[in-house]
Amino acid sequence: MSAIKAKINQMNADFSNLLTDIGTMARSASLELSKVISRSKDEALYKMAQGLIERADFIIAENQKDVEEATSKGLSGAMIDRLTLTHARLEKVADGLREVASLTDPVGEIVHMWTRPNGLKVGRMRIPLGVIGIIYESRPNVTADAAGLCIKSGNAVILRGGSETLRSNMAIGEVLRDALAQCELPKDAVQIIPVTDRKAVLEMLKQEELIDLIIPRGGEGLIRFVSENSRIPVLKHYKGVCHIFVDESADQNMAESICINAKVQRPSVCNSMETMLVHEKIAEDFLPRISKAFFEKGVELRGCERTREIVPEVSEATENDWFEEYLDLILSVKVVKNMKDAIKHIEKYGSTHTESIITQDYSNSQAFINGVNSSTVMVNASTRFSDGYELGLGAEIGISTSKLHAFGPMGLESLTTTKFIVLGEGQIRE
Repeated sequence: MSAIKAKINQMNADFSNLLTDIGTMARSASLELSKVISRSKDEALYKMAQGLIERADFIIAENQKDVEEATSKGLSGAMIDRLTLTHARLEKVADGLREVASLTDPVGEIVHMWTRPNGLKVGRMRIPLGVIGIIYESRPNVTADAAGLCIKSGNAVILRGGSETLRSNMAIGEVLRDALAQCELPKDAVQIIPVTDRKAVLEMLKQEELIDLIIPRGGEGLIRFVSENSRIPVLKHYKGVCHIFVDESADQNMAESICINAKVQRPSVCNSMETMLVHEKIAEDFLPRISKAFFEKGVELRGCERTREIVPEVSEATENDWFEEYLDLILSVKVVKNMKDAIKHIEKYGSTHTESIITQDYSNSQAFINGVNSSTVMVNASTRFSDGYELGLGAEIGISTSKLHAFGPMGLESLTTTKFIVLGEGQIRE
């Protein structure tokens, strides 16, 4: 037993040394990158995009090894599809990097400036966060997407993808690092953790002196594991239990169109609607028509007692259903007395992700906006718009349902913080 324990201790020490070395190199690169002008960062992003296309055969060959291994292990068809890279998919990844290059650089922006009675000018200026650790699953395109956003915002990034994508991620990382070196920028600003053992993640989460922020992207299990084990601040969202409240004044044609889109267009993502709340005054008119439309789309409905009285074909909803993120063609439906009840339901069962109200009453729309404490609140729009690109951020590194320091879809600005700048003319404190 002592020999086994000694081996385990040595393995843990090796992982600790590996992550400390990676973090140290990333910290040094971040300090250098924070001083780089926008034009140089953009040139590097364009070079990264070019490299992905020019070396596509190399990347796809490495990706195919991952796909073959994942297939032999019996991973689902959906997982295999998310893992697979093609020339067309790499073109889209390259386009994403070019798009990030075209965005306004937030670094150096003076957010606000004011003058004190003694003449001091005080302001806040955007600066990079430093070193960002990203832990994610399945999709190797995240490697390039996340790296591009971090480089544009002046941050170094340490990437730890799923074990099923290690070869793909390493290949993409090699291309990105080569592009940085060709542009005379620090290649260690992009690093891939080269091992699959989960102990490496645990060691990564201990590097609070070297990593400034952790962003987990994946299922609820991964995010809870990261949150429970990290010494570093974590930006996260566990799940997306998104609601749409159909108000008594709603245009029912509009409500039907929005609700169908929010549930059916892509049910497997975190911004799809999981619960529909309907005002009792329109329930008898609206529920039969919307239920018919959902049934035609293959959606299973699980409803409260009143919903099932109006539409008997609806299955009975349990208490657990109201908490559920189905990520599938399943929808919970509840009839509520009024907006106050709708908001109470959202407060109890929601995940502070995205909520929408369908209404023609301006005062009700404002009451909903002010009363709902989620990261994105909408009026007469599908929850599917809760996305960085759709909201005009240009790109998104994730969605945060924690309020420090970002809340909602996270673009470039969310990868920065601000420092105070003070401009004086010889003032001294009395």
